[in-house]
Amino acid sequence: MSDPAVLPALPSPLQAAQPAEAYARASLSPATLRAYQSSWQAFLDWCALAGRQALPATPATVAEHLASLAATHSRASLAKRLSAIGQYHRLAGHAFAASHPVIHHTLRGIHRQHGRPARRAAALTTAEIKRLLATCRTRGLADLRDRALLLLGYAGALRRAELVAIAREHLTLTADGLRLLIPRSKTDAAGQGAEIGIPRGQKPETCPVRALEAWLQASACRYGPVFRKVSRWGEVEPAGLHPDAVRQILLRRAAQAGLTVSGQERLSPHGLRAGFITEAYRQGARDEDIMDHTRHRDLRTMRGYVRRARLLTESPVTKLGL
Repeated sequence: MSDPAVLPALPSPLQAAQPAEAYARASLSPATLRAYQSSWQAFLDWCALAGRQALPATPATVAEHLASLAATHSRASLAKRLSAIGQYHRLAGHAFAASHPVIHHTLRGIHRQHGRPARRAAALTTAEIKRLLATCRTRGLADLRDRALLLLGYAGALRRAELVAIAREHLTLTADGLRLLIPRSKTDAAGQGAEIGIPRGQKPETCPVRALEAWLQASACRYGPVFRKVSRWGEVEPAGLHPDAVRQILLRRAAQAGLTVSGQERLSPHGLRAGFITEAYRQGARDEDIMDHTRHRDLRTMRGYVRRARLLTESPVTKLGL
């Protein structure tokens, strides 16, 4: 049985020089590293209890491990667990094929028997955003920050990690609106960067640029992270928010607004991005313009959101004369 102490450190299995090892580790995001390490440790613990060898593991061992999770883990969770096991094997120099018939057919059987639809993030469109903003009534720092964060996340179709990574140096404010530099994102691991434009809104109370300007002025932010924690004493702290803080803010504002979603969906910061695509499509924006703004690389992924927006408005049922 393998000893966890001698397992390869992700993402480099080699005893590389310090600079090379640091760059190798940077090839995966901290969140991905944590997910891999957590999944691998869970696999190690299961193997120890089952008396199985973890590294290298036989396809039958991997399949039995996945089967032990069938009733409690979603399709996505099983895929993450399998990916982590594969990463550790390959980095240790062991061959690993997730497509091996034993693993493949076990997963197919699990999905046939236990498969259930994924709970997608509910699209938060302009109507929902206005309800959330109604909870930010005062000119207090937390209200100003949350108003700017929600509006910028929605108008920019930003992921929560992108939102909290915004620095004052990334913003160029003009009379027409805002140019926002996104130096790195989920689909831009190499850091090539992208710039999006957010024009001033027609209504002052829902204008993302005005909301951002109000927060920058109130927080006296001149450089560094734009969105920061506000202490209980009403002081703006120097460190930027953690990505999970966006989720917490959204859930808190939704509770205050009495905003709920269907049981088939979940309330998530990704709903700001999904809501942008949904609302932009409803208002007649072209696919290529939406993709340019959201920085989607795959048209099929973007059109998945569009299809949900079309379910009722463009259903062929409307042609039945019912």
